[in-house]
Amino acid sequence: MKNIDELCVNTLRFLAVDAVEKAGSGHPGMPLGAAPMAYVLWDRVMRHNPAGPDWFNRDRFIL
Repeated sequence: MKNIDELCVNTLRFLAVDAVEKAGSGHPGMPLGAAPMAYVLWDRVMRHNPAGPDWFNRDRFIL
């Protein structure tokens, strides 16, 4: 991975751990492991436009 990719993945991991800590329960294992997959999906695979959330042809992610 490039430096910016690693920074993005590590930021996702940090946010996941922070959310688990703030909730006071949960296990951060899955979010930590899934961070690279989530980053690649949103950055390289899925078609989306954060400035236009009502775009009809956007890809949708359902977990």
